[in-house]
Order: sequence, then C-alpha cells, then structure tokens
Amino acid sequence: MRDKIIWITGASSGIGEALVYAYDQLGSKLIISSRKSEELDRVKANCKNQSNIHILILDLENHQSLSSKAEEAQKIYGRIDILINSGGISQRSLALETDLATEQRFININFWGTVILSKAVLPQMLTQNSGSIVAISSLVGKFGTHYRSSYAASKHALHGYFDSLRIELNNPNIHIMLACPGFIKTQVTINALTANGKAQGTMDDAQENGMPAEVFAKKLIKAINNKKEEVNIGGKEVYGVLIKRFFPKLFSKMIKKAKVV
Repeated sequence: MRDKIIWITGASSGIGEALVYAYDQLGSKLIISSRKSEELDRVKANCKNQSNIHILILDLENHQSLSSKAEEAQKIYGRIDILINSGGISQRSLALETDLATEQRFININFWGTVILSKAVLPQMLTQNSGSIVAISSLVGKFGTHYRSSYAASKHALHGYFDSLRIELNNPNIHIMLACPGFIKTQVTINALTANGKAQGTMDDAQENGMPAEVFAKKLIKAINNKKEEVNIGGKEVYGVLIKRFFPKLFSKMIKKAKVV
C-alpha cells in the first residue's frame, strides 16, 4: 500500500477515520473528505505522515458538485488507486413515522452520493486500467430490521447497482467491492437521523459493544488487498446473512425479537 493513492469519504469520523489511520501507517498517500473541515484537520493532525494527507471538503448531498470534486481529487496526485465510499448517514426511526424528506436524504447521500462519485472516478481508472472502488454498505444491505427502513433501502440499492456495474465492466483490473459492516463502535448512532430528520444524539447499546473501528479497518484493508467482491465484517450478527439465506422463516422470527438499538 506504500505510495498508493487512497480517497476516503466520510473520513472525519467512524469507519472512515479509522481507515485513514490504518492507511497512514501503511505509507499510503491519502485524500480525506467529508463536510466537516475542522474534524478533517483533527484527523490529519493525528496522522504520522501528514505530508501525505490532503483534505478535500465534500458534501455527498450536493450532487452537482461531485464530478468537479472528483476532477480535483484526481489532480492532487495524478490518479486515484482506491476510492472508499465511507460517507453516509444512518437511521433510527419507524417507517410510518418518518417524513418523506428524511427518507429521501438516505437515498440521496448513501446511494446517489456514492454512485455519482464512483462514476466520476471510473473513467480515469479505466484509462489507467487499474483501480478499486469500495462501497461501504451494511448487513442491513442484505436484510431489513427495526428502525432502518430507508437506510436499509439505500444500502440494498448499493448491492444491486455495484453488482451490476462489476458485471458490465467485466475487467479483472478494476475491482468493485461491497463491504457490509455489522455493529462497529463509532458515533454513527449518535448522528443517526430520527423521524423528523434530527440526530438521535445517543449511542445504541449494540453499537457501544460492537467491533472497534480500528479492527474493522484492518479487516477491510485485507479484503481490499485480496480483491474480495463482498465481505461481511462484524460479530455474531454477520451470521444473520446466512440464516436469512438458508432458513428465512427462522430468521424472520429472530429479527423480530432482536435488540438492534
């Protein structure tokens, strides 16, 4: 990974921040993005090789700006080797109580933001005939659960899109990967949107007891290096994917009783 050019969105906190530190230790050159410039400054200051860290402010909800942001990112080091789409928002609200504007934000940020940015980077990767695009999905990109209806929809959409994109490209030198975290200990639940679009402001028990973000980051980097098409990373909750596939009725009973907040 030394001297590889890695662009990470959502880099000001959580999984994105942990990935910045992990790649910094490996000697990679990094472009780190989010809406929060002060937090990105903090993350950069915590890095060992600060001269290899470039901050690029980015708002995934501002779709019109993403193509120009991709052009700007590609000019920084001359190329992008790996794009990790880690930026996004989570949900903690019941479907029937959530207003439409809030539901639309999950699709705009988690799905369209990721798709538009990835499409903007792909032509350069095709020209250089190498590159990796990673979409951070979720285990609820594989199944639904309480309080996650629109969030789950946005993550399910990523699977349909990027699986299809991989098939269409049919290029062994362009790596497309979907990563599905389980409960990872980050601030994601504090920032999760409630029914009216306001942040929840509290940490869920499941998230509090989840896998440390730095452990997740190391596992994800290993999966990227091994060119995995899809990877599930977390604790025992990852078995839900297999249970749903092979024992759907059992899974339905289990998920209705599961404590997910």
